[in-house]
Amino acid sequence: MSSPSSGAGGPFWDPWEPLRQHVASELARRLASAGAPETVEALLRQLEVASVGVADFGVPVHRAAQAAGVPAERLAERLADGFPLTGGLARVTADGPYVNFHADAPTLVRTTLELVFARAGAYGHAPARTESVCVEHTSANTTGPFHVGRVRNGIIGDTYARTLRAAGFPVVTQYYVDDMGRQSAMITWIWSRPLDRWPAEVREGSALPGAERPASEKPDAWYGRPYRFVSERVKNDPGTAASVGELVRELESGRAPPAHRRLATEILDGMLASLARLSIRFDEFVWESSFVADGSVDRVIDRLRRAPHAQVEENGALTVDAGGYGLPQEKARIVVTRGDGTSLYVTRDIAYHLAKFARFARAVDVLGQDHRLHARTLSALLAELGEERRPEFVIYQDITVPEGGRMSTRQGKAVYLDDLLDEATERARAEVLQRREDLPAEEVDGIAAQVAAGAVRFHILRIAPDKPVKFQWEEALAFDGRSGPFLQYSYARASSILRKAGRERPPYPFRPGALATPEEAALVRAIAGLPGTVAYVARTGHVHTLATYAFSLAEAFNRAYQAVPVLRAEGDLRDARLALVAAARQALGNSLDLIGIARLERM
Repeated sequence: MSSPSSGAGGPFWDPWEPLRQHVASELARRLASAGAPETVEALLRQLEVASVGVADFGVPVHRAAQAAGVPAERLAERLADGFPLTGGLARVTADGPYVNFHADAPTLVRTTLELVFARAGAYGHAPARTESVCVEHTSANTTGPFHVGRVRNGIIGDTYARTLRAAGFPVVTQYYVDDMGRQSAMITWIWSRPLDRWPAEVREGSALPGAERPASEKPDAWYGRPYRFVSERVKNDPGTAASVGELVRELESGRAPPAHRRLATEILDGMLASLARLSIRFDEFVWESSFVADGSVDRVIDRLRRAPHAQVEENGALTVDAGGYGLPQEKARIVVTRGDGTSLYVTRDIAYHLAKFARFARAVDVLGQDHRLHARTLSALLAELGEERRPEFVIYQDITVPEGGRMSTRQGKAVYLDDLLDEATERARAEVLQRREDLPAEEVDGIAAQVAAGAVRFHILRIAPDKPVKFQWEEALAFDGRSGPFLQYSYARASSILRKAGRERPPYPFRPGALATPEEAALVRAIAGLPGTVAYVARTGHVHTLATYAFSLAEAFNRAYQAVPVLRAEGDLRDARLALVAAARQALGNSLDLIGIARLERM
């Protein structure tokens, strides 16, 4: 039996790779003979996954037919005729302007299952690459607890980082801590004053029982309480606005009040504790103030003074006319420094990105749609500096609340992440107890927390980033259908089957020809799809595709389980079906890891 990790073309990580390589190589040879040469690499990109029931792959030949000077239908027939059936290929057909390729089922079964068992937890993972990637995501202001709208950034960014790692890239995730902006200054301004000197509307709105934080209240919730009331006062009271503005200038000059870093750190710790409930963690924290302290921002300003479209305004402000970069006319004049010489957020962000470029081959920024203009402004200023590199932006739409409008901490119109997870955990506990009264209370609590996190994470991830999510409590906390708990339940079901069979660990002997029903064939194809899905998401950033794939895999597993007996089968048939269950369990578990949802052995 051949090694599952090698083929004619060397090591491979995708069960479809031997077939795809054979098809592309042979097609390249035949197209050259027909007078329409194409490279193997180009043909690999052109191979399309065919519709279920039509074929496994198809190649359109319209462009090649034009080059060859023959009708596309005739070229397709010529290419299909006598195509060598090796490399796992069963048959080749012509369908109009398409050449369709059909895999040999037993070969695909053998290749897929052997590869899954050989690679185990690394199945779906590509060979290591050297191109390093920085993924900056979340980076929410340290002004209070996460609401569900903010956390979409973290779920998208964390999933993308996990997928890039699986695709072989060395990845570092960063959280950019804005400790110099107006929002951060408002928190320091209010908490630097004794409670009895707070403006009455801020003190009454915050409803603080005292100046000391109770041990029972998270620091982000406690210190963030006055934020929206201070924000409102800044808008309506010139004196408060002036005081906060002066504090912003002090922060930039390095004269931050003693409490400033402590407050930002404590609030950030509380926010990170909430994210950890969703398995979102970071490799590095980069503080905005560090780029002022080490002179990076001054160096950026000096370079921008010499930029092609820089000019100094009458009030002393340094601006850049970015009208030639496609920005809206009213936003084309970018302010780099104020009249008093202090920098703006975008100026400091330039320094941050130059630091990224110095360390990483790629820099990925996950941003909400309200930061789209900032992304364009950032790119324009990098061009003005003569920098050739640009960050890659993953832009996502808002999460809205049922009554309309986007979530907002300042407006007090938000569903907080901790509240959502607490509610989800209670509902999950009730669901688990209905099914498993035999489990000890501690295990029920652990399962409930993991099911709740899976429900919330999947609910948000399943929607394409470029589409808005309308937040609905009932949908977010659903434990059946297209949901995170359904994936976890499917994994637990597969684990239960293997436990009952006494086959929790390999080896899993199987005869490929034994897995012949349509449901088993569909499950094999679903399992074989994981590496391709990883490669696609790593290439495009379309992280919702992972959720779609994982749900399709879980569906295929449950259909196969319902259609054919596993534990009641006998002999070779029982062995083969147990091997298929084990492979499905491994692929589903690896998919859950990529999505950031816990594997559960029992539910």
